[in-house]
Amino acid sequence: MRTILITGPGGSGRTTVAAATALRAAGNGTRTLVLSADRTDTLGAALGLRTGSKPVQAGPHLTAWRPDATAGFRDDLAGFQERASTVLDLLGASRLDPEEVTPLPGAEELTLLRALRDAALAEAHDLLVVDLPPTAQALALLALPEELRRYLRRLLPPERQAARALRPVLGRLAGVPMPAEWLYETTARWDVELAAVEAVLADRDTVVRLVAEPGPAGADAVRDARLGLALRALPVESLVANRVLPEAAADDGWLGRLVTQQRKVLGEWGGTARTVAHLGHDPRGADDLTALGVPGVNTATSPVEWLVADRLAEDGVLVWHLPLPGAIRDELDLIRRGDELVLAAGPFRRIVPLPSALRRCTVEGAALRDGELRIRFAPDPGLWPQGR
Repeated sequence: MRTILITGPGGSGRTTVAAATALRAAGNGTRTLVLSADRTDTLGAALGLRTGSKPVQAGPHLTAWRPDATAGFRDDLAGFQERASTVLDLLGASRLDPEEVTPLPGAEELTLLRALRDAALAEAHDLLVVDLPPTAQALALLALPEELRRYLRRLLPPERQAARALRPVLGRLAGVPMPAEWLYETTARWDVELAAVEAVLADRDTVVRLVAEPGPAGADAVRDARLGLALRALPVESLVANRVLPEAAADDGWLGRLVTQQRKVLGEWGGTARTVAHLGHDPRGADDLTALGVPGVNTATSPVEWLVADRLAEDGVLVWHLPLPGAIRDELDLIRRGDELVLAAGPFRRIVPLPSALRRCTVEGAALRDGELRIRFAPDPGLWPQGR
């Protein structure tokens, strides 16, 4: 199943483009599911129908779903209270009723990740179109599964599972089941769920469609988005220049100045952007979405590869190639910490595990050339296999 994650700066029309993308794919006979995390029904407004917590048929081969964060949060809390009932009773804690529960900030995004995982595992569709939040929130959301799994491994490393052997003895002494077992079981379940989401995001058939209006703010947002996505090794399937004004308006006073501004940015994007015309009104319903003429799904998108080049024979080093388009040398920062690399590029930061061969090396230097970061590693004689 192919997954298209759609994002862009706030107000760029990303939800409309997501709806139009899904509608076009469905019109070609592709079984398509479009997902949105918006608390308000902007997806339904674009499609011309009401969407909600249950998937609805939005047309032939097209399903729309806007998961309910409140219901999901209530279910999670009820499950937590049930599993922790012994500990809560021991502490004298009173339980919360479902009616008094409201979702915490970020619940919509977490609900969207869960829906993304469930939809991918169900394999009931050929294409999944995901209307993500605005770019900054979307990048934080896409980083969440990897970062949470890392936190869980650091706070509760799997090696400590050996403590389970003490649980029966401690339970008999205390007279109540000890929470350590439940804690590790919960952590293991979370890790499995997060790993499933991470697998969907890392799949070679998962791509990102960027949506932006061609203007100074849109150009800056696209530049930052490309860098942030590259740091997460997520390929950009296409750049959609939305709400492009007609050239006929070039002589129409202040509207003409907007046309000139858009033309300039489109030129800077070098023809890589697919333009979507401004309809003169907010698109509503299938006819308007079809009239937008959004590009079809680009199946030729290549995954982002972080390759290790063997230059041992020539230069005595291994070189790790990390594509980082738009990165600026002065805004790059690298820190080697054990078997991990802390990489900061502009406003973005990621901690990545080193490939196994590089863990037995020392960092010799790094260079940024043509939008690619090249990190040189020299074998550590004390750790490198003999004769290599």
